[in-house]
Amino acid sequence: MTPAPPPDRDIEPDVVAQLRERRDRIRAEMGGMARIERLHARGERTIREHLDALLDDGSFDEVGTFVRSLRPEDHDDTPGDGKVGGHGTIDGRPVTVAGDDITVKRGSSSPMGSRRLGRLFAHAEQCGHPIVYFGATGGARIPDSLGSAGFAQVAVDVNLFRRRRRVPFITVIVGDSFGGSSFVSAASDLVIQVRGTCLAVTSPLVAKIATGEELTNDELGGADVHARTTGQIDLIAEDYDEAYALIRRALEHLPANAAQRAPRTAAGDRAPLAPDPELAEIVPRRRARAYDVHKVLRRVLDADSLLELGAGFGRGLVCGLGRLDGHAVGVVASQPKFFAGALDPAACEKAVKLLCLCDAFDLPVLFFQDVPGFFVGKQVEHDGMLKHAIRLQTALALSETPKLTVLLRKAYGLAYFSLGGNDTGVDAVYAWPSAEISFMDPLVAANVVAGGDEAQRDALAGAMRADIDPYGAAGLMKVDEIIDPADTRPTLARVLGRLEGRPAVNGAARPLASWPTC
Repeated sequence: MTPAPPPDRDIEPDVVAQLRERRDRIRAEMGGMARIERLHARGERTIREHLDALLDDGSFDEVGTFVRSLRPEDHDDTPGDGKVGGHGTIDGRPVTVAGDDITVKRGSSSPMGSRRLGRLFAHAEQCGHPIVYFGATGGARIPDSLGSAGFAQVAVDVNLFRRRRRVPFITVIVGDSFGGSSFVSAASDLVIQVRGTCLAVTSPLVAKIATGEELTNDELGGADVHARTTGQIDLIAEDYDEAYALIRRALEHLPANAAQRAPRTAAGDRAPLAPDPELAEIVPRRRARAYDVHKVLRRVLDADSLLELGAGFGRGLVCGLGRLDGHAVGVVASQPKFFAGALDPAACEKAVKLLCLCDAFDLPVLFFQDVPGFFVGKQVEHDGMLKHAIRLQTALALSETPKLTVLLRKAYGLAYFSLGGNDTGVDAVYAWPSAEISFMDPLVAANVVAGGDEAQRDALAGAMRADIDPYGAAGLMKVDEIIDPADTRPTLARVLGRLEGRPAVNGAARPLASWPTC
């Protein structure tokens, strides 16, 4: 007998065509063309347009295209269940990206959408890829989240909060965000908010129902509120395109994950070992005179490399990411332009956040000190000055990444130790000859001792000033070297070069890696 021909095991062409048709329709129409058109009419973009603009062309590999709501009545109206995400590359570097799809039930949180995000975040950590999240959600979905069964399935992903900063996590608020994406932003390493959006726990409408308080979106959670008052965000973007550029800049300063080092780049056209004889002239000799520390940083760091974080919050400090001789570094610098550089609770909070970020991803931290001490008075005491000061001191002590300190001028009180003074775990302390190290400003100390006796006060202040130059501390090996200000950049560059070969430490093992992000 002639054997029967084997069955045709090829997939039927119409099945593949159906797959493609369903997939392409979901990705093109999302929650409906009418909703997309309304977004565009308001000058807004869909989540897919954000991802396309950020990622390298053709690199997006979507995960979870066919996810739908668990509720049968919403099955046909919830493509992706309000979330979109996958993997791709930015300038050739792999990343995981996700965000809220406001064309589907306002991007609200629901069981399947949350499950989709959980899978993406877990895979990003497994692969060692940075995560970028675009936030614009209306909060938890109703009625999905009502009742114990529904609400339990919209549970917070605990892995988001115990991730130990194994990979960098950046959230960008591109639309009004209430609930889900707001919580994600607060758990992120860096937060960018596009001006004109609102970032809050809940909406002004819910706030009014609960408290009777009438608020606009800007009053409740606008970019300026978070940049100046809460410190909840790190960067403001004036528009979407600036937000994409800020994401790229931030990622350039960070490694892909905690087991790697940030890539070193060329230092540009600035010779790293060339002295800068004009640097000393930026810092006034009179301790009471203010100046802008940005002028110092521009001459010490690689050109245009500083990405300042939280510029409007805790303005007595400048904190950010930068480069020196191509090495990625964190920067904490006193800012005498504001409050004479004194530390308030906000400045301490900002410094702690940067220390945590740098420690997790093994970025050396450069301290530039010109600090008269901590703020004093009723308001800062009520704002928790004491606990914030000690929290900063604790973070510094626990930090295991390299730390280098330069004393520019004033170095007074506990603030001196909180910003990388001697015996705080820093790798080296350098002082300009103009530096002054003491418990407090000599004139303030003399006033305390002499009371109202001006002659005694002036005599005491003069005597105290003779003892506060850095040579006393250097004689006790509490300052590693007193340097010519012109040699600041080459000195730091040489130390960073020596530290480049230090043994790698997995970020997950670092104490600050699991500290709160805000």
